[in-house]
Amino acid sequence: MQKLPLISIIIPVYNVEHFLRKCLDSVESQTYKNTEIILVDDGSTDHSGKIVDEYAVSNPKIRVLHQANGGLSNARNNGIKAATGKYLTFIDSDDYVAKDYVSYLFDLLRKDNFKSKLAICSIMNVFEKTGKQLNNGNGQEIVLSGKECLKKMCYQDLVDTCAYAKLGARELYEQVKFPEGYLFEDIATTYQLFALCDTVACGFTAKYYYVIRQGSIVRSSFNKKKLELLPMTDKMAAFVKKNYPDLTNAALRRQVYARFSTLNQILGDPHSNAAIEQKKILEFLDRNRKTVLADPLTPKRDRIAYKMLGLGLPFYRFAWKIYEQLKIR
Repeated sequence: MQKLPLISIIIPVYNVEHFLRKCLDSVESQTYKNTEIILVDDGSTDHSGKIVDEYAVSNPKIRVLHQANGGLSNARNNGIKAATGKYLTFIDSDDYVAKDYVSYLFDLLRKDNFKSKLAICSIMNVFEKTGKQLNNGNGQEIVLSGKECLKKMCYQDLVDTCAYAKLGARELYEQVKFPEGYLFEDIATTYQLFALCDTVACGFTAKYYYVIRQGSIVRSSFNKKKLELLPMTDKMAAFVKKNYPDLTNAALRRQVYARFSTLNQILGDPHSNAAIEQKKILEFLDRNRKTVLADPLTPKRDRIAYKMLGLGLPFYRFAWKIYEQLKIR
């Protein structure tokens, strides 16, 4: 019987002592056994560094890299350098995965006779405060072209921008690096992975549990670093429009989504001090309103957002706050 290839599981770790054990326990219980687990302690100041060392002592599959804080992208890139597996997957240290997470992704590649270099699965959103779970998958298994994945990603149709919930051949990550010093690094890299793939093995069953907590990058209070989502999205959109002109509307929709997402964070923080940026966002949304709403593939969420915004910014702010509260109940 042919030995299964080594798969590297790369986990950046930074100040997540209250979530880390659940993550590591889920990784250690994987049904796919030929793995190496690379834990990159990115200068944690809590007990996270001690916890990863503790796990490494009892599990020979685990290798720990301790480094000065360099950010998530730097930690992932250093994990890639240390990895020796044929395939790589990423897990964030405050999330956790199903016990067949790795085997499910690998089986998607195997069912496709390894023609695809990348496999993806769906995500289960877990709201820390209430424990509510939202499944982002539909159970379908299908092989799509890289271009089709780009299109679905832009419309947020089953395919996500995230770095995790994916299993890729190591040569992909030798060509695509995470941009260091920036937030929202996923949007800067995932489209490049899809563009490098003739086909992608997709399994839209949730095997990755994404924990939405108040202190995370996405949920924390607004700061100007979060504006980095906009130029990163615009760079992705420019690439898509140049290389796939028929996906111009899809790329524009993603740009609009990034503006709404950033606007929501600005409005959600009374101390945001981002009046100039807010004005530019509103101008962009208004300028592209007709094009986006005329696109039959534009998601319902965007249409509702535009309708609420048309009733005035104070109403939009109030309505979005109510929507966010209802979503987690």
